[in-house]
Amino acid sequence: MDNQLIWWPSPAKLNLFLHINGRKPNGYHELQSLFQMLDYGDELAFEIRDESDITLAKSIEGVDDEDNLIVRAARLLQQKAEVKQGCHIHLKKVLPMGGGIGGGSSNAATTLVALNFLWDAGLSIDALSELGLQLGADVPIFVHGKTAFAEGVGEIIQPVSLPANVFLVVFPECHVSTGEIFQAPQLPRSTPKITWDAYQFEQTHNDCQSLVCELYPKVANTLQWLLEYAPSRMTGTGACLFALFDRASSAQSVLSDLPEGCSGFIANGVNQSPLYDTLTRLKKARDSK
Repeated sequence: MDNQLIWWPSPAKLNLFLHINGRKPNGYHELQSLFQMLDYGDELAFEIRDESDITLAKSIEGVDDEDNLIVRAARLLQQKAEVKQGCHIHLKKVLPMGGGIGGGSSNAATTLVALNFLWDAGLSIDALSELGLQLGADVPIFVHGKTAFAEGVGEIIQPVSLPANVFLVVFPECHVSTGEIFQAPQLPRSTPKITWDAYQFEQTHNDCQSLVCELYPKVANTLQWLLEYAPSRMTGTGACLFALFDRASSAQSVLSDLPEGCSGFIANGVNQSPLYDTLTRLKKARDSK
């Protein structure tokens, strides 16, 4: 590998639906969801060092470096694989923090996958996924890198193929507390389970959406606005919303007319994370040398 920076994708995801089926005695929720990978997201680059230090080129405002999921993921892999090398990490951040589209979890997963290759750590995808679970419930989804039907507490993952859709993702510029939503007494917790074969977007919903809209009027107002243009829904526990379009041009015209105080982007749904396109390309380049 030369010294030129290689940028690794750290894509966003959407929860196309989120059903809460029950609550375990330990407080965790049983759920079903469909994780849609997108071809849009942050990017990370890694300068490998002989010294064991792990550093960030630029800190994220309000987040101590040692608490950053990127640094924590790198240290976890370093310890697990007994790697002597370190790295200096660069981040191009475009995904909103606290939007429910997996930015931090995706950053952690990209760090695990990329450094496993760059450090030649030799861990399997399943082993990386287990490490990822120590960092956050959504990290294994990004480590596996597949659009997937998920069950249990999110750990039972079935990769699936979906038709290509164009998504307009809108961030109403407010932060929703996931803990607050999942602890709320009025959160629905008894949606019957469905099978993947029975999935249809129109016959699913997001069990967190009504509660979030009640607590966060800006989310509710933005969703109502979006529904005038296309089938729309909240992703995860919010605050991000998405609308489905057949053509990017249709999504673009809505994006250009966003309400004040909102930001957004257009992305394609993909069945495999672009992270693995990069990994495959780099493996081929290394093997051909």
